[in-house]
Amino acid sequence: MSGMRRRTVVTALGGTVAAVAATGTAQAEEPASAAAAKRGSGPYEAKAKALLARMTVEEKLGQLQQLSWTGDTGPGGGQTAQAEKAARTGRLGSVINIYGAKSTNDLQRIAVEESRLGIPLLFGLDVIHGYWTTFPIPLAQASSFDPAVSERDAEIAAVEARSNGVRWTFSPMMDVTHEPRWGRIAEGCGEDPYLTAVFAAAKTRGYQGDGKHLDAKNRLAACAKHFVAYGGAEGGRDYNTVDTSEARLRNHYLPPFKAALDAGVATVMASFNTVSGVPAHGNWHVLTGILKDEWGFDGVVVSDYMGVQEMIAHGFTADGADAGRLALNAGVDMEMVSTNLVDHGRKLLKGGQITARRLDDAVSRILRLKFRLGLFDNPYVDEDAAVTELTKEARAAARSTAARSMVLLKNDKAALPLRPSVGSIAVVGPFADSADLLGAWAGPGAQKFSSVTALEGVRAAAPKAKVTSVTGMNPEATDTSGIKDAVAAAKAADVTVVVVGEPWWMSGEAAVRSDITLPGAQEDLITAIADTGKPFVVVLVNGRPLAIGGWLDSAPAILEAWHPGTEAGNAIADVLFGAVNPGGKLPVTFPRTVGQIPIYYNHENTGRPYDANNKYTSKYLDLPDGPQFPFGHGLSYTSFAIGDPSLSTRRISTGALRKGDTVEVAVTVRNTGERAGDEVVQLYLHDLAVSIVQPVRRLRGFRRVSLDAGKSTTVRFCLGADDLGFWTNDTGGQFEIEEGDIDIYVGNSSLAMAKTTLTIA
Repeated sequence: MSGMRRRTVVTALGGTVAAVAATGTAQAEEPASAAAAKRGSGPYEAKAKALLARMTVEEKLGQLQQLSWTGDTGPGGGQTAQAEKAARTGRLGSVINIYGAKSTNDLQRIAVEESRLGIPLLFGLDVIHGYWTTFPIPLAQASSFDPAVSERDAEIAAVEARSNGVRWTFSPMMDVTHEPRWGRIAEGCGEDPYLTAVFAAAKTRGYQGDGKHLDAKNRLAACAKHFVAYGGAEGGRDYNTVDTSEARLRNHYLPPFKAALDAGVATVMASFNTVSGVPAHGNWHVLTGILKDEWGFDGVVVSDYMGVQEMIAHGFTADGADAGRLALNAGVDMEMVSTNLVDHGRKLLKGGQITARRLDDAVSRILRLKFRLGLFDNPYVDEDAAVTELTKEARAAARSTAARSMVLLKNDKAALPLRPSVGSIAVVGPFADSADLLGAWAGPGAQKFSSVTALEGVRAAAPKAKVTSVTGMNPEATDTSGIKDAVAAAKAADVTVVVVGEPWWMSGEAAVRSDITLPGAQEDLITAIADTGKPFVVVLVNGRPLAIGGWLDSAPAILEAWHPGTEAGNAIADVLFGAVNPGGKLPVTFPRTVGQIPIYYNHENTGRPYDANNKYTSKYLDLPDGPQFPFGHGLSYTSFAIGDPSLSTRRISTGALRKGDTVEVAVTVRNTGERAGDEVVQLYLHDLAVSIVQPVRRLRGFRRVSLDAGKSTTVRFCLGADDLGFWTNDTGGQFEIEEGDIDIYVGNSSLAMAKTTLTIA
């Protein structure tokens, strides 16, 4: 359909990932007043009100304060002495970076047994991809296209952390980003809001279960972060400016947070960045207008590390008192590390710059969370029951997750898998025998348990082979003098495994790279090994997409292993030798060169889309069109055929969609190879003509299926209003479903070509 589109407008509609996945139905939001009524009748509301009535202003302000123990997650170091003093006087609500059963119990006793009201402290920690047992980084887990792996990671981390006194994790991170230079891409799920939303909900469930039993010994309060649009930082520079339209905010950045809320996430963390000129920590529109009023969130909003104070540096406020005022009034309930509300709150309250009602609301949210976590009944943990070692079950889960998360980027002439019976193997490169495979935000386990190295994994997988190892260089070094030793080892071996990548500290927070090629002289190492003419394969261990340069053509096979965690070497070997058939897919685009950035699959078409035969179209003069590897790409040791999609109906009305009707998309996938394997069937949409331009492709469904050789199955997806509509630029929250044609693509990457068309009438 061309020309003017007819629109159906639904205010504040937003189907949930969980609901759509289960029923294909978009759900209407609960009005803010109804959410408030539900909050007022909650199981702990009476207890919270009774305690609130006994509290002084200073004690109330104290609950809004979170201090740091001796950890190093930001500027300023620990606040240990300050925390002990504040706990003793009842002027502290939470402490971060403290863990261990005895350490947390000792501090908790001060708060519970020495303060006037004995309100327990809430201990929080960045448990991002494991506590003791380090799972692959979240970006790697997203490569599995299997949310169950993230749920399992969170379940194991919750048991380990909870037994060591931690009740609150600052995870999952759900910042959608188009910026591979940004170090925190390692901590999220890549460039797609739908994929990120599914994983955010899964990880929330892993930490919290159904949310009804947060007091259980295997549960943590989760935290959806960073709210919001942190992944849009200009130039990929951490903490940088984000300028976004309301439509981009709601269609691209907000969906994962809504999915986490629908999964019951207990807390939300504000982001460091500005959102269209207003720092998130002082942004009423996002923290209260959308999060608390429109979505009805009744949990705790915590600031990020010094985030309230940093509004002064942003130029949004002149001093700490005003920073505290703006943050509380915008919707921040707890201030992390900086102390503006504790320092200035009484004066602000007396002057009418903050209200008693808002202060009580923030305190009530914190108290309710503490009641839900069982802190008033059981403020301490059993020191004899603390988990202090890696269990066999946890290691097995970490190993299977790591292997399931790896992506086979290239495999010319079936260079992989390797034969376990091979006579001799050289394992070379700066990460050949390195335990630096845990990745950023590895947690306490990084100081206590090292990862299995690639060399150890290869030796275990090929016990009869002669295995030699040569590092050849340090990861960042430009000295190439050691390459000759690696070359000699390769010449003497039947096959060489080259293990290259980034050290852990090159990704994560405050770890931005302007050049995302392999660091140092690692590309020279690959070239030298290729020049031997002997068989070799490349394993990448990294925390972000890399620009794979001139060595791509010379490498017969490339396995993207990311930073795989505790069981890294074993999982790498499982895939290299075929014990595990790789089935992962890229959750983010790999650029040809840094000059292409930002490059991502879900881009708009422009008025002059790429045409190789027309100079005056959108392209580079010195690069081929498209990425090096697209979103959703990933190979297998077998082959698959995905058929054309079919629809349960080729036409549906806007009225039917509003009432909850769905369209089923069915597609057959067949294993056409000679061994069992996994394929990820992916479904994308493209709205052909619409009042707000839509991306050329939008992921709206995926399913990882396992098939024996020669077997087939039918995969079915349900599309509802949430999938077929979009948010407008109306700041009040306007969701539209428009009449017209939508192309539906199904395949094994974002380049899928098999399609059918649905008409919305």
